[in-house]
Amino acid sequence: MEDNKISVIIPAYNLEAYLERAVKSVLQQTYTNIEVLIVDDGSTDNSWKVIQRIAASDNRVIPIKQENNGVTSARINGIRHATGQWIGFVDGDDEIEPDMYQILLSNAEKYHADILHCGYQMIFGNGRIHYFYGTGNIRIQDNLKGVMDLLEGKIIEPGLWNKIFKKTLFEGILKQNVIPEKITINEDLLMNYYLFSVAKSSVFMDVCKYHYLVRKDSVTRTELNHNRIYDPIEVKKIICEDVPGILQSCAEKAYLNTCVNVYNGLVLAEQKKYKKDLESIRKIIKKNREKINLLNRKQQLLALLILHIPSIYKVLYRYYAKYLMQNKYE
Repeated sequence: MEDNKISVIIPAYNLEAYLERAVKSVLQQTYTNIEVLIVDDGSTDNSWKVIQRIAASDNRVIPIKQENNGVTSARINGIRHATGQWIGFVDGDDEIEPDMYQILLSNAEKYHADILHCGYQMIFGNGRIHYFYGTGNIRIQDNLKGVMDLLEGKIIEPGLWNKIFKKTLFEGILKQNVIPEKITINEDLLMNYYLFSVAKSSVFMDVCKYHYLVRKDSVTRTELNHNRIYDPIEVKKIICEDVPGILQSCAEKAYLNTCVNVYNGLVLAEQKKYKKDLESIRKIIKKNREKINLLNRKQQLLALLILHIPSIYKVLYRYYAKYLMQNKYE
């Protein structure tokens, strides 16, 4: 197993306060055949100086600097420079437990799988921790089941960071440039889709070895903008257009679910400037109304209410969200 090198790619944009902690957690892995490629995506703070200092202290660290082109560009840049047989990703403001890669690579050897992934902990600033999920269960997924689980979003985390992938899986992504760099939200879900689509098998071990540290100023938690509204929908649309026929209904379900969820997010924003966006997404749901029956009962009800009583729906959903809905992500 020690002959297998893991190339861990850490994209960084203005993360000077967090990078050392993230990189340290990778360098302290019990599995030591690792290289760490830190890609500075045109930071305007002191991130590059921090990266250079870390690289000077450990020859396993490879510093890479590029103009600001986004996280997808940074990851792909890292992949192109990677020399390992396996690729892993860590966000520059998170950390991993010391045995994460040892466990994942052991499962690769045991099950002869192309993708290995584990659970994670969402850690909040007030010290609260939410576990996804920590059951200790192992789930073996063939190609079809892996893509289905990813689209359903119940087993496979859409992020890249709690996984390792055989490097050969990236050949199509590198050659065909299938991930638009303009997409900045859910871009990791799209990359996962292409990777799981070509993987023969994957194995999920439900132990929470990745620590996702929640920052209020992270890109996924800032104020709504065009990318946060439309990128998740565009990603699901791209998948719908690419997915094989046997998975078409699963992809269409994921697409409609995303439309309903984004619509609800706009409703909760309670700002008049999103009026056109609400109507735009409502039109998408209306255009796909014959597929609403693919959704679960709750989502079906929400979609129908959005179509038939949009004005009343806004009041009802705000009340529901405020008094009845528990949000584990907040």
